[in-house]
Amino acid sequence: MTHPVRPSALSGVRVLDLTQVMAGAYCSMLLADMGADVIKIERPDGGDDTRRMSRGPDVEHSPAFNAMNRNKRGLAVDLKDPRGAAVVRRLARDADVLVENFRPGLLERLGLGHEALRAENPALVYCSISGFGATGPYAGRGGYDLVAQAMSGLMSMTGESGRPPVKVGVPICDLNAGVFGAYGVLSAYIHRLRTGEGQFVDTSLLEAGIAYTVWETAMFFGLGEVARPMGSAHRLSAPYEALPTADGWVAIGAANQRNWERLCAALDASALVDDPRFTDNPGRMKHRIELAGELASRLRRRSTGEWLEILHAAGVPSGPLHDIEQVYADPHVQARDMVVETVHPRMGTVRHIGAPVKLSGTPSAIRRPAPLLGQHTHEVLAEAGMTPEEIDELFAAGVLLTTSDDRPGPMPGDGPQPFEPTEVPA
Repeated sequence: MTHPVRPSALSGVRVLDLTQVMAGAYCSMLLADMGADVIKIERPDGGDDTRRMSRGPDVEHSPAFNAMNRNKRGLAVDLKDPRGAAVVRRLARDADVLVENFRPGLLERLGLGHEALRAENPALVYCSISGFGATGPYAGRGGYDLVAQAMSGLMSMTGESGRPPVKVGVPICDLNAGVFGAYGVLSAYIHRLRTGEGQFVDTSLLEAGIAYTVWETAMFFGLGEVARPMGSAHRLSAPYEALPTADGWVAIGAANQRNWERLCAALDASALVDDPRFTDNPGRMKHRIELAGELASRLRRRSTGEWLEILHAAGVPSGPLHDIEQVYADPHVQARDMVVETVHPRMGTVRHIGAPVKLSGTPSAIRRPAPLLGQHTHEVLAEAGMTPEEIDELFAAGVLLTTSDDRPGPMPGDGPQPFEPTEVPA
């Protein structure tokens, strides 16, 4: 018995993706995963910079590019050529959303800024993701995740006390800016459905970092306390950190009184419950270093696996410290479909991180791998109403780029479709 293919939440939504590297590309990928028809627009001379972020010279085999650009169709056009910019303006007339992460002002100079496109398509939701936003004294600066982590305060509170500054282990400002960009786009799109009006969505790497300092900012605003590095410990609750065992580490979240008492019972350390230093959370926070020592001395008597069995049976929130290989070997991660595969026309089977949000009625889907450079140029421009003669003229002039795989019909790895620049990185 066959089951009908259910439409995704954003089926029928057309997105122009003028992004590269991570923040903007992640934003548009999130929209693509939910079913939007995302058209990735790249420069012909090499495309997105992440195509070269690989261990080999072949730009079609970049894991970095494939990670950020699945579910998209690819078009290669020279935006610096007025004829190339005109192609994008033509596509923007029928688009619902445009996402870009150029340095503020660059697209305006090419005639592709918000006001210029809004004049032809007032319903367009135009999302700009940059290092510091479209306004303010730093608006013209280029931005990188490292710089945003430093300026947002994240680096000042990450790592161990007394050690040199370290950044969060993942590009959290880049990724969070992409998430906030998608959040802004969807909010603006709901408004458009009600009013018919598009709008300008503006977010930045700096604000994405600041937005994650929730506890730390609350402590500063409320108590005047400036957060400092605490390793894996929590700023407001204890015990809540990774502690050593006989063969590794275990993360324990005994963040309330009930779980604290359960932890002491599981460790056969009931005396700690009555210890005046650890009677309540304020006491445990005041004596956090001593508390960690008491717990570690007991945890080192057994392996991580043994302790996890004991702690889970006692109802104490806890887990092992996984490296990335162990993450994807975890049966729960597999059961949650957090590893999915597509077939790439050059790379063969490619694995992707699964969608982190599950919708029951309009599920997301990983339908296709990242596009080859210019893979869908003919297809996209023909859909936009351009004649074969117009398209061929632009190819001959070097304004467009195609690949040998840019031909009518689906590519290997292409799934059903809903209807089917030189950039300073943000």
